[in-house]
Amino acid sequence: MAQRFAELTTPPSAIYASPLERTRETAAPLARTLGRRVAINRGLIECDFGDWTGASLASLRKKPEWRAVQHAPSTFRFPNGESFTEMQLRMWTTLEGLAQRHRGESLVVVSHADPIKAAVTYAQGVPLDLFQRTVISTCSVSVIVFTPTTPVVAGVNTTGTLQELVA
Repeated sequence: MAQRFAELTTPPSAIYASPLERTRETAAPLARTLGRRVAINRGLIECDFGDWTGASLASLRKKPEWRAVQHAPSTFRFPNGESFTEMQLRMWTTLEGLAQRHRGESLVVVSHADPIKAAVTYAQGVPLDLFQRTVISTCSVSVIVFTPTTPVVAGVNTTGTLQELVA
């Protein structure tokens, strides 16, 4: 990913990451390559899975609630955790704030698959109950352009060159 961003003629002006170790580890090589530091932002953190944290997907798939997680996430709250709706609002509010702080600049935000899917689908106007249809791969790049009138999704789950995303 760092090599892909290094190919851009105008590098991102800032790099933000969730406080979780895996996102900081993903952002570190990019920060070194671009000569930037990684700013930690709690709004980018993974969904709070509450009592489900640390459980295997195999065991979670057996739960009766799994159907809601996959097909009606807007109706589901993780036991002692966050709802998908809360996670989406938190992520979107964080991105809007970062976009305002860096108006006219590009920045990199390193987060997790579910919050990224929630942000991308929100920007596209896709109902939250359909966000599980979007795939976000490890180290992929999704691009949301914040314009004065509406967000524009310029790329989703890109794993190749970023040159086609340069406007």
